[in-house]
Amino acid sequence: MEAGAEVEPLLPPRRWRVGRGLWRERDGAGSAGEDGAGADNDLHINQAIVFIEDAIQYRSINHRVDSKSLWLYRWYYSRTCQWILNLTITVILALAFIEEPSSLTVTSDVRYRLPSWNPPCGLTESMELLCFLVFMVDVSVKTYLIGWKEFWKNKWLMAYILTLIVSLADWIVSLSFFCKESVRIRRILRPFFLLQNSSMMKKTLKSINSTLPEMMSVFLLLAVHLALFTMFAMLLFVRTKDNQQDKEWVVYFRNLPDSLTSLLVLLTTANNPDVMMPAYSKNRAYSIFFILFTVLGNLFLMNLLTAIIYNQFRGYLLKSVQSSLFRRRLGIRAAFEVLSSLKETPASAQQSCVSGGALLQVLQKAEMDSHCKQAIMRSLKMCSCDQLSAAQFQKLFEELDKDAIKQHPPSPEYQSHFMQKMQFAFGHPYFGYLGNVIALANIISICVVLVMDADKQPSERDDFFLGAINCFFILYYLLEMLLKILAMGLKRYLSYPSNRFDGLLTVILLILEIATFAVYGFPHPGWRPEFMGLLSLWDMVRLVNMLIVFRFLRIIPNMKFMSLVVTTLLDLVKNLRAFAGILLVVFYAFAITGIMLFKGAVVSLGDTSAANSTHDNGTLQCGTYEQLEYWPNNFDDFAAALVTLWDVMVVNNWQVFLDAFSRYSSPWSKIYFVAWWLISSVIWVNLFVALLLENFIHKWDRRCQRESLSDIEYQRTVELMFRDVLEEPTEEELMEKLHQHPHLHLSQGDGAAFFGRQAWQGLCPAIHEWIRQDQNKILNLLVVRAVSLLLLQYDTSISYQIFRS
Repeated sequence: MEAGAEVEPLLPPRRWRVGRGLWRERDGAGSAGEDGAGADNDLHINQAIVFIEDAIQYRSINHRVDSKSLWLYRWYYSRTCQWILNLTITVILALAFIEEPSSLTVTSDVRYRLPSWNPPCGLTESMELLCFLVFMVDVSVKTYLIGWKEFWKNKWLMAYILTLIVSLADWIVSLSFFCKESVRIRRILRPFFLLQNSSMMKKTLKSINSTLPEMMSVFLLLAVHLALFTMFAMLLFVRTKDNQQDKEWVVYFRNLPDSLTSLLVLLTTANNPDVMMPAYSKNRAYSIFFILFTVLGNLFLMNLLTAIIYNQFRGYLLKSVQSSLFRRRLGIRAAFEVLSSLKETPASAQQSCVSGGALLQVLQKAEMDSHCKQAIMRSLKMCSCDQLSAAQFQKLFEELDKDAIKQHPPSPEYQSHFMQKMQFAFGHPYFGYLGNVIALANIISICVVLVMDADKQPSERDDFFLGAINCFFILYYLLEMLLKILAMGLKRYLSYPSNRFDGLLTVILLILEIATFAVYGFPHPGWRPEFMGLLSLWDMVRLVNMLIVFRFLRIIPNMKFMSLVVTTLLDLVKNLRAFAGILLVVFYAFAITGIMLFKGAVVSLGDTSAANSTHDNGTLQCGTYEQLEYWPNNFDDFAAALVTLWDVMVVNNWQVFLDAFSRYSSPWSKIYFVAWWLISSVIWVNLFVALLLENFIHKWDRRCQRESLSDIEYQRTVELMFRDVLEEPTEEELMEKLHQHPHLHLSQGDGAAFFGRQAWQGLCPAIHEWIRQDQNKILNLLVVRAVSLLLLQYDTSISYQIFRS
């Protein structure tokens, strides 16, 4: 942005700034100079507010900082606008389920699937156009806020615009062909909108890109390993005159493509030991070939790939969190610099400082968590100084880096001695342990009944016994919940997630039991009522039992190490959303590509049973697509394509898909499935395992060292997880980055004074040391210099006298 963009005439209307909290009321009286100073102060306050919010959200501060842009920036990052943008991304991705070919059928089995409803031309296209308009506004606002100079450096924004242009062009082509075109390029490009909206996903892709050279070296070794053993296999298993002895050659090694495919599948152990059995039954020595191939390929090379990925990503999250910390410190320092430029700052101050009143004004308008805001305000009030230095200012905002502490409400205080004893008894941990024992007994009783009634007809089941058991245990759960509320109080009881979980399931179980009694009456011997209402008695009992089994998870918080594992895994799931997003992007792109390549390729063999039908003039072999009845696994619609890709990613029986689609479409279809296996099962799964190991080990160590407190819960994020190993950025790094800001122009005096102080502080010790070591040389130099000046002066006066005479 140009230098003139921050001048005050660009202020938006006053009502805009009042609505966004970007206006400070001033008295109408005052000179023009006071109005100008007040306008400058307003601008600096608004800039500080935005910079503080950038620091809280770890956003970049390299955006325009004039008044209009600040209003637009806060509006863009408001919850409403971000919710609209996220909703738009969700809608445009979800269109694949209802577009032609739509997934609105009960089954994807080609034998039983009814014709699906396809929307009329223009319906989904209109929704797409609305989404494109939102994206156009999004990219326009982003481009304006960062400025043209920064735009040309931002490859993601340029790719964003290019994706929109191609998508709109393809949208116009679709309408021109009345939605009858077979290929829609814009559908493959849709995941890009999700990708570009997540900074964490961008960082992950960047790290994956930097890891590719090391991964390619292992892939090359795998390719060499596969090629060499393929040649050995074709030399070992050749065609002979005895057809009975050629089963290995006929089924697995007939030609080069079949040999490569067989060994590639064996690399994943999906067809082991099937691929070995024909040759092994002929001669046990052939097993050495297959065992050697599996050991070298699967145990060594594939695990080596996992080790390489883990080694490359060991410091990935740490580097990411380090950059996030730098962004936070930079935003806070930028806020300090603009606040130190306020007109009310004392001119006599030797160094930059910020008044406490200005900071309070910023805190009142900035959007942040209430507990952080209150903690910063308390620290500010406890500080005795009226003017804050840069270090003090930065220290105040260290509250943002601390653990979010949840304090549980206190228990009620009873005056009655009997009630105090009741509170002690039912609030004791042993009462919770008793509840766990009762829940275990409930599970065991359900298992016994299920085993006894497993082979019985519904009319022969003993519904009375199971109904009586459920009634007894549900009454105990209700009594336990009420006694805990009595001992802890309702607020304290609800403050624990485990209690909320127990209470919710208990209420649901009670409602279901009351509904059962209302429809079928109380259980009694010979209690076998007929079907009534929406659900049969057995269905309602099964639902109750499933909830009871689910309720048994209440034991997890009471078992230290199990609780540690579960909470760690839950935190990892929340903190590794970027990798799930990348997998979603890859799934989406491959599913759309699979629909374009293989839609309608799989055709049902008819009403004849697959096991008795023939194919290629021969009976279907065991283990084929048709014999296993894999008909629902196809690419005829988006939902079916996603499930098919998932089944291939798991690599169990994935050779069935390779064989089937090579027969139904083309032998070249194997390239598609092998590419999907490499990206999903090899790269992504190994990447996820590597990151899971790093995060789990680090968090395990951190949590094992923390003492468990009964009334306090620490809520940690991935940023707080690495807080103790992060390096604080230096003041020189922050100021250097601030002076490189494309739109924030700090006064040259501030920058020169800062760098002058740094240079003088670095220069003074050197001068002092030089003077201390060379005092005699300095004195001699000064004497010689003085004599030279005297002689020069004497020569000048003599020359002047001669000239006059």
